Amino acid sequence: MFSNQVAAVPLQYQMKHILNILAVILLSMLFSSALQAQCAVCTKTALQLGEKPAQGLNSGILYLMFMPFAIVGFIGYRWWKGNKKFEEQEAMGNEQ
Repeated sequence: MFSNQVAAVPLQYQMKHILNILAVILLSMLFSSALQAQCAVCTKTALQLGEKPAQGLNSGILYLMFMPFAIVGFIGYRWWKGNKKFEEQEAMGNEQ
């Protein structure tokens, strides 16, 4: 049912493509000045607090949102590196 054929696009190219997309998303998040990361309830609360506290609340929400993405990205990177080493060792074993 499943064959051991190599995909048409090398894995290294796919990873570079994914990393480029993630870099663009990260840079767009970092350099955008007016991100609204608040739900409707948080927006109403922030409007009652005033301008400065609302900006602080918005920044806090963005900070908390970034951390899970960073953790998942780190785990994915480590998994990819481990898989790459395993594939290289397997290729070396098949050559001998």
